[in-house]
Amino acid sequence: MEIWMLYALGAAGFAALVGIFGKLGMSGIDSTLGTAVRALVMAAFLVSAAVGLGKWKLVGTLDTKALLWIALSGIAGALSWLCYFYALKYGKASSVAAIDKTSVALVLIFAVLFLGEALTWKNGLGAALMVCGAILMILK
Repeated sequence: MEIWMLYALGAAGFAALVGIFGKLGMSGIDSTLGTAVRALVMAAFLVSAAVGLGKWKLVGTLDTKALLWIALSGIAGALSWLCYFYALKYGKASSVAAIDKTSVALVLIFAVLFLGEALTWKNGLGAALMVCGAILMILK
């Protein structure tokens, strides 16, 4: 197994815990406040990791274009979290996560349109099956 696959599995596992911990944390509090607290904890953790791993000294290597794309990614991520935590507050964690994972199909579409990635029958079918799976998971 390639190293990126291990990291991707780690991302999936930790993302699953976000849904569980987030659902438990949203009980009785405002979802926007909960998302903001989560963002502060994440920022502190990530800055500490960057400093601890000696990566912070590389901040000067970021050019304006990279900073712009990273900033836009941060805004999109924040909006995603706001929506996700609001949905968790009122919906079932498994249903919210299933719908959230349809982002895989959206990433495929955006990657084809904006990054020039190839749309093959395999990745198209895989994305379609993921969307179908999400629909099956939310049906009552």
